[in-house]
Amino acid sequence: MQIKPDQLAASLARGLKNIYTIHGDEPLQAQEVADAIRTAARTAGHSERSVFAVSGAHFDWGAVIAASQSMSLFSDRQIVEIRIPSGKPGKDGSTGLQRYCEASSDEVVTIVTLPRLDFSQSKSAWFAALDAAGVSVRVEPIERAQLPRWLAQRLAAQQQRVADGDEGERSLAFVADRVEGN
Repeated sequence: MQIKPDQLAASLARGLKNIYTIHGDEPLQAQEVADAIRTAARTAGHSERSVFAVSGAHFDWGAVIAASQSMSLFSDRQIVEIRIPSGKPGKDGSTGLQRYCEASSDEVVTIVTLPRLDFSQSKSAWFAALDAAGVSVRVEPIERAQLPRWLAQRLAAQQQRVADGDEGERSLAFVADRVEGN
């Protein structure tokens, strides 16, 4: 199931899924999405965390599958993170991810992070398996027209605000003009 970052809180409130896939080229938003998932998982008792960074064609996918199926020494539930910076898991990775999705359990919350996917990657069997097994969060660049509203939401989340009315809108537009693209 595909959702946007602003829909994540409502999704997490309905309960944790086994697999979360985060993809896109907005590092701040991707990090905040992953942090929100980790926080919800820890609140639900997932206290142990394993991180795997996929680099190259010789990555051991068996270790990832084994880690998700092994019992933890200190907790019953764990978080497994799979980071694929290239966005291309390769042939073995495709098979490994599909097997991983088939074997997923409620005792493990998995977070898969990927860069922005091209059309062929988004239609691949491995991505379809990830999407079907859980939630996919696509982090898109914030369009210039939405940037002032996004900034206002960020300020409100930190109990800050700009002046009301036209003055506040001009302030937000000024900041948006200075930070767009950075």
